Amino acid sequence: MKEYIESLQWRYATKKFDATKKVSQENLDIILESARLSASSYGLQPYHIFVINDEGVRKQLQPVSWGQTQIVDASHLLVIANKTEVDEDWINSYLKDVSETRNIPLESLDQYGDFMKSKVLALTPEERANWTSKQAYIALGNLMSAAALLKIDTCPMEGFEPEAYNSILNLTEKGLNAALVLPIGYRSSEDGTQHFSKVRQSKKDFIQHI
Repeated sequence: MKEYIESLQWRYATKKFDATKKVSQENLDIILESARLSASSYGLQPYHIFVINDEGVRKQLQPVSWGQTQIVDASHLLVIANKTEVDEDWINSYLKDVSETRNIPLESLDQYGDFMKSKVLALTPEERANWTSKQAYIALGNLMSAAALLKIDTCPMEGFEPEAYNSILNLTEKGLNAALVLPIGYRSSEDGTQHFSKVRQSKKDFIQHI
């Protein structure tokens, strides 16, 4: 646990990556698995992760990412895209997976399925999209923590144009929306922000015991 806290203290939002250093496939797989195992409401995982390796695509994404160099310099570029619509078919598919994975009758999940549908399908399209994007942030936290434990740098980014990402990556036609971007790799020695002291609220101000 001490190592985990030390890793979080070591982590910072990397502004300049060393473009010559690459994350190994083994470590990339570990980081991606941390997202796959993330918690999500009802276990529905209403998002997908895209690993953008194509240099040409990344060059297209840079201008619509406020010109930030992390997009092209990082070892890998991850895009977390939330589902814009969670419908009855998606929920039924999840219930089928639960039945098969846990080896239980699908009918035994009817009550749980009805409960989920009564909550999720009652949301407006806007509320549903907002809800699924919040789930993506949970995965983001696990991605960043796993990377930090491996001493791999990250930079969570909201500074981009989602509609442009959706167009370039053909996300809209897949019922998805670019919610978050996460370049991962290794910090450049020229990135001065790595030497800044981490600024956080004091425990006294941040944590309230009731």
